[in-house]
Amino acid sequence: MDVQLLVICLLTAGISLIGTLAYSARIAGVRTRRIAMSFALFNILVLVSRTSNSFLGPFLAKRIETRIADGGGEALYGDFQLVLLSASLAVALGIVLVPTGQRLFARAIGYFQEHRSTARLILRTATPTGLKTVRDALHPPTLAHLRGLGKPRGVSWSVLLANCLAQALITVGVLASLYAGYLNPEFRVTASQLSAVINGFATILLFALIDPQLSVMTDDVIEGRVSEALFRRTIVWISLSRLAGTLLAQALFLPSAQVIAWLATYV
Repeated sequence: MDVQLLVICLLTAGISLIGTLAYSARIAGVRTRRIAMSFALFNILVLVSRTSNSFLGPFLAKRIETRIADGGGEALYGDFQLVLLSASLAVALGIVLVPTGQRLFARAIGYFQEHRSTARLILRTATPTGLKTVRDALHPPTLAHLRGLGKPRGVSWSVLLANCLAQALITVGVLASLYAGYLNPEFRVTASQLSAVINGFATILLFALIDPQLSVMTDDVIEGRVSEALFRRTIVWISLSRLAGTLLAQALFLPSAQVIAWLATYV
């Protein structure tokens, strides 16, 4: 693995980790009863994650151009599989860090409530006090957490499957479109632009089916109709379906690229 590929994998991992930890903000909102603030933090992290995903495009495009110029285009498939693997590993790490994330977000909500400054909140993380807060918040999942996954999930399998599909499309969208440009170089630009269609459909699926479910459940927790323990299990299951989506993306990568390459010719 060269430096260029390492940077791409690290950037992909960071994006996936942020997106996974964003769900912890909802748990923190339920614990602190600061729902609006927790949703604001959640939206900020999701925005950062999904916006940063677009920055992968230039890095990946340069990777393709470099490989083609060096005569190593056949190695691109393995490169993209490593990128997808880094996303899966980051999501798995994010799931393990859910207990840590909810503690950090609870502290962040309390700090913002007192100081009302996003800039101060961000800068505080780089101070010795902020780093100590991060260290104190570290808390791996316990055996009780793992046993709890066998209890009611709080969401249906259809919602989890929809989230899995949406996450797979978001994960594979940019990569498959760029690889399709390699497969169909005559319409390389057209193929790369089709990623917006894929990601747009996946984003609509997330906001139309997944987010409303979590929002309604959050209200139920506040009103006492649903326990906090069930809500935490739901977040973990949603995160696990995200992990399944990144794994599914590896299987969908080549077929998706081939379909996009074909569509680029006839669109």
